[in-house]
Amino acid sequence: MDSAREESAATEPVRLTAWVHGLVQGVGFRWWTRSRALELGLVGKATNLADGRVEVVAEGPRDACERLLAALRSGQTPGRVDHVAQRWSEPKGNLTGFVER
Repeated sequence: MDSAREESAATEPVRLTAWVHGLVQGVGFRWWTRSRALELGLVGKATNLADGRVEVVAEGPRDACERLLAALRSGQTPGRVDHVAQRWSEPKGNLTGFVER
């Protein structure tokens, strides 16, 4: 890929949905995720799921979403992350700010 095409792909808006498995509820994980996402200029949400996972939905430039995904996997999060599954899709554009649910 040439550098112009690589740069275009890095700034292309995307939607990242990540499911974070481990000890991630009741430990400040959603707050931490929100802080990282806002630092990266992303919009979205972090939601506790009934099965103990946290679902993270973020929209913005692909490189920023990839950096958020790397942060989720970094070992520097509150609690303990055992596994992060992700799905990439087209942004829906229906998110504003970054909320914890």
